[in-house]
Amino acid sequence: MRGWNGFWAQRCRRLLTVVTVAAVLSGTVIGAGGVSAVPVAPPLPFPVPPAIPEFDPDFYLPPPAVVAAKKPGDLISARRVHVAALSVIPVNVDAWQISYRSTNTRGEPIPAVATLLKPKGPAKSGPSKLVSWQSAEDSTAMYCAPSYALQQGSIPGQLTGSADSSLEILQITSLVGAGWSVVIPDHQGPESAFAAGPLAGRITLDGIRGARNFAPLGLKDDLRVGLMGYSGGAIATGWAAELHSGYAPELPIVGAAEGGVPANIRALVDLADRNAASGLIMAGIIGVSREYQELESFLARHMNPLGRALFATKNPLCLTYQAALAPFVDIKGLVNLPGDPLDYPTPRKVLGELNMGKTTPRFPMFIYQSNPDWIAPVGPVNELVRTYCADDAARVKYVRDHFSEHITLAVEGFAPAIVWLRDRLDGKSAPAGCTTTDQGSMALDPTTWRAFVNLVGNNLALAINQQLGNPPRVP
Repeated sequence: MRGWNGFWAQRCRRLLTVVTVAAVLSGTVIGAGGVSAVPVAPPLPFPVPPAIPEFDPDFYLPPPAVVAAKKPGDLISARRVHVAALSVIPVNVDAWQISYRSTNTRGEPIPAVATLLKPKGPAKSGPSKLVSWQSAEDSTAMYCAPSYALQQGSIPGQLTGSADSSLEILQITSLVGAGWSVVIPDHQGPESAFAAGPLAGRITLDGIRGARNFAPLGLKDDLRVGLMGYSGGAIATGWAAELHSGYAPELPIVGAAEGGVPANIRALVDLADRNAASGLIMAGIIGVSREYQELESFLARHMNPLGRALFATKNPLCLTYQAALAPFVDIKGLVNLPGDPLDYPTPRKVLGELNMGKTTPRFPMFIYQSNPDWIAPVGPVNELVRTYCADDAARVKYVRDHFSEHITLAVEGFAPAIVWLRDRLDGKSAPAGCTTTDQGSMALDPTTWRAFVNLVGNNLALAINQQLGNPPRVP
């Protein structure tokens, strides 16, 4: 019997070897830079819908020992996916998801997930170009993450409340349409820690590492990387820019464009208190407390019954419902302490750690902001730019738009941002030093109108399932 078992064990080992070699030759097992190869699972067959992340732990929450055995950016698993606009309209690109190792703010290994896109067909001549797009997820549940919202057959964002993660595909198409590869990290991490900036920055940088390690994406050694994000996505973008030189200096990032920047979370809370944005900013407090356990303990000790009820209700919600639930609430009044609760040592320390401006990015920055922004106030962004520009090596283009507000600038500022980033990806040097420009509306800049036209053209192409980015549409 033992001999019979040995015979079958030997046959199984041989079969496994043959399968592995075949997989490598067919490109379904990947690895680069000494990273252990991982199999790439095939896409789900139509009409099987993707699993909600909370019910997909094998991919989103691999065993801690598996994660701990990896280095930041190392791949854990990968799979092909179908992406779609509004969960329904197919996007004609090559698409995958990767699970990879990242690091939380306590230095502990955590799993992370990102979506990778590229134009179909052979790689273009010239340097590889990759844009890391940080979505404004602004949510407290994993099913709100872009990796789920962008998949064909996912529950539509109109129902889940995952508004930005669903609608931003209409901007992401312009990035792929330009012929660039794109990585879209779930930058809030496995605990959906909305507004925890240093965490989001590390996950973003490790997502770029993971994209470089993923051979089917076809990135070459001459890679150039750009960062983009607005509002909640600017939290991840700004922190990735600041952490780059200390956390991932090997990444060839050539520029970052960010708008609607939450440069100071304390200022957002102060502005939102009893304001229309109070529901959304409360979600940020929940998210931060998940990453900073001392804040979670502080709130658990001092929150009044109404605060506990609201926080429990808002825990598993996406952006739309977060914003709609409890506007104009007295946020600070939910804490039973005399005076301003944000002045107490624990919240002051935690929120202080979330302030941008601790390190000046070593690559050019394009920052754009609505002057009358009612969610992310302009004052802290002005201070952030002044802080960066006190460094002689800083290269910052800062534009203040006076006719927009937070939501409309997300649309108006996109074309100027993509035009600026195109120049960086094309190898054009940004001017030295810093400039600050006040404009009536960024949408009135004629040098960006072609990018607006291409945005419309890419989405018309998407609607008829035309292949994006091959040939590219130059912004």
